[in-house]
Amino acid sequence: MGKGKNKQAEDRSSKSRTSNGHKSKQHHVRRGRQEEGSQKTAADAKFPVKLAMWDFDHCDPKRCSGKKLERLGYIRNMRVGQKFQGVVVSPNGKGVVCPDDKEIVESFGAAVVECSWARLDEVPFNKIGGKHERLLPYLVAANTVNYGRPWKLNCVEALAACFAIVGHIDWAEELLQNFSWGLTFLDINKELIEVYQQCTDSASVEEAQEQWMAKLEEEVKQRKEQSATGDVWMMGNVNRQGESDEETESEVDSLGKEKKVDAFGNFVDESESESEEEEVEYDKLGNVIEKGSGSGVDEATGAMKALELDA
Repeated sequence: MGKGKNKQAEDRSSKSRTSNGHKSKQHHVRRGRQEEGSQKTAADAKFPVKLAMWDFDHCDPKRCSGKKLERLGYIRNMRVGQKFQGVVVSPNGKGVVCPDDKEIVESFGAAVVECSWARLDEVPFNKIGGKHERLLPYLVAANTVNYGRPWKLNCVEALAACFAIVGHIDWAEELLQNFSWGLTFLDINKELIEVYQQCTDSASVEEAQEQWMAKLEEEVKQRKEQSATGDVWMMGNVNRQGESDEETESEVDSLGKEKKVDAFGNFVDESESESEEEEVEYDKLGNVIEKGSGSGVDEATGAMKALELDA
C-alpha cells in the first residue's frame, strides 16, 4: 500500500518535469498563481482597513474599477449571502455616509456593491450588505464612463468618497492613484467634500447636500434668464460692471497732479487740450492774431502804408 502511494507521488513528480529534467510549463503557471495570490494578500494587509465587494459581473472586466482593485489585492470578493460588519456603500442604504461613521470604518472597513446602475433590479439586496448600509451624498463622477454626471460613481470612487467624508483623504488617494483619472475625482469634488467633512451625522450631511443643490439650481436659473434676455457675451466682463462707464477716468501722476485718461487708456495732456479749446482769431489776410498784440486791422493798414512809401 505504501509502495503504491510512493509510486503515485513519483508519477506526479515525473509528469511535472520535461524530458530534459526541467520543470514543465504547467508547473510554472501554478507557481505563478500561487505567487499572485500571495502578493494580493500582502497588498490587502498593507491597506489600513478591510475592503470588500459583491461583484455581479455587470461591468466590462477591463473597465471595472472593482475588479482592478481585486487584481491589485486591495479588495476581496464576497458571495451572495455573506454580510459585512463595516460600512456598506449601497443603493439600498437608509442614510448617507457621514463623519460619525469614522469609528465604524476604522474598525471594520468599507464595502461596495459592484453592479450596473441600469440593472439594480437584478441585485438581491436582501441577501447582501450589513448593519451599516449607507448611501453617498451628492458627488460628481470623474470616471471615463460617467464623467461629470452626479451620483454615477463607480466602485473606487464610492470607496474614496466614503473615506474622504469620514476624514481619511489619504486612504482615498491611495486607492484613486491606481487610476489615471482617479485623483481628478477629489479635485472636482474638493469644495463639496470639505462641506461634508464639517458635518456630523447623516441628517446634517443631507441638509448640506440640499443647500448645495439649491445653490446649483439658482445658478442654472440665472444663466437661463441671462441667455433669454440677450447674448451673454454682450454683457461684458461681470467683474467690472460696478466701475464707471465714463469715457475718461482720472489718475494721479508721481507729483500728485491729477491726470486724465481717455477711453483707450491714453493720458490726456491738459495743456494741449486747453490750447485746443482756446478761441483763435484771424486777420483779413488769414494770419493768426496772437493775444496781446494790436488788432489785426491796424497791422494790415500799417503794412499797406509802408508799401506805398517804398513805392
